[in-house]
Amino acid sequence: MPIPETLLHACLPAGSAMPRLRGRSHRGFAMASSVPVPIRPLGAQHRARIAAHLLGLSEHDRYLRFGYPATDEQVQRYVDLLDFERDEVFGIFNRKLELIALAQVAYGGAAGAPNCAEFGVSVSASARGRGYGARLFERAVMLARHRGVSMMFIHALSENTAMLKIARNAGARVHQDGHESEAYLQLPPAGLDTRVSRLVAEHYGELDYQLKKQARQFWKMLANLQEIRQGVREGRERAPE
Repeated sequence: MPIPETLLHACLPAGSAMPRLRGRSHRGFAMASSVPVPIRPLGAQHRARIAAHLLGLSEHDRYLRFGYPATDEQVQRYVDLLDFERDEVFGIFNRKLELIALAQVAYGGAAGAPNCAEFGVSVSASARGRGYGARLFERAVMLARHRGVSMMFIHALSENTAMLKIARNAGARVHQDGHESEAYLQLPPAGLDTRVSRLVAEHYGELDYQLKKQARQFWKMLANLQEIRQGVREGRERAPE
C-alpha cells in the first residue's frame, strides 16, 4: 500500500524537506526501499501476539530462526524474556491484526560491546515473497544508527539462504564456518535523514495499525448489527398476525 505524499508531509516537522525513501547508498551500504511497508514498534503488551507468531512457525522455520528446533516451551521462554526497554522489537501486521513478520535488534551494551547490535527476523509462511525480511532489516539498520551502533551482526545457519541474501544485498560481509555463518555490516553515523526517516516510518506504521484496528471494529459491529436485524426479522415472522 503506497504511502500518500500528504501523509509524509503531515508526519514531518514544520519546515522539513521531503525525505527520499527510495534506494540510497552510504559507503557501500545499500538500501532498496521502494513502496513503504507499515512496520510497528512492539512492546510488552504484544507478547501474546509475538508468541502466536513464533509458535505458528514450522519446526524447520524455528530451526532457522533460533539455530535449533525450539520447542513450544523454549519459544514461550524466549518471548517471556524479551527486554523491550533495552532492545528494539517491531513487526508487520495483516488486516486481521495478526503479526506476520517479526524482527528484533538486540543491543550489545550489557555484553561490553555498546556499539554493536544483532539482528533476528522471522516471517510467517503465508507472507513470504513480499520482501518483508529485507524491509525489517532496513528498519533495524535505521534504528541501530539512531542509537549510535556502528556494527550490525547477523548469526544464521548457512542453509538460511534468505537471511544471508538480505545481509549480502545490504553490503554485509559474510563469514561461513561449516553449518553456521556470521554476517556483519558497518553502519555510517546517523544524520538528519535517519532521524526524519524514523519519524515518518513510525507515524506510518502506527497509522496503518490504527486504521486496521478501526476496520476490524467496524466489521465486527456490522456483523453484530446484522445478527440483531436477522433476529428481529425472525421474531416478526414467528409473531402471530
